[in-house]
Amino acid sequence: MDKIVLEQMAFYGYHGLFAEEKKLGQRYYVDLTLELDLSEAGETDQMDASIDYGAVYHVIKDIVEGPSKQLIEAVASKIAKELFQNFPSLQACRVKVYKPDPPIPGHYRSVAVEIYRERSSI
Repeated sequence: MDKIVLEQMAFYGYHGLFAEEKKLGQRYYVDLTLELDLSEAGETDQMDASIDYGAVYHVIKDIVEGPSKQLIEAVASKIAKELFQNFPSLQACRVKVYKPDPPIPGHYRSVAVEIYRERSSI
């Protein structure tokens, strides 16, 4: 399957279990892989045969910067569901949501959740 990849999209959101996360917010990054047939887009050079990356970005931005969720698992799931609703040619997607500064002790670059969904499984 052909793929469109958007990496390290940066947002500021208010997700988390703790009150300070919901009050202060924090950075989030999202990686996205969209799976669909791009052969017609490659042959015709027409946008309507592909998926508009800018429109995808705005769907994700609205979710990550929108209403608070407790878990980044829920954020990732909401992203996948909205993408399938908005882009009929999308066959599958991989969504990875990074939380670089979670309020947990230790040394790490980030914590993340990655999900994979197919249109047939929604």
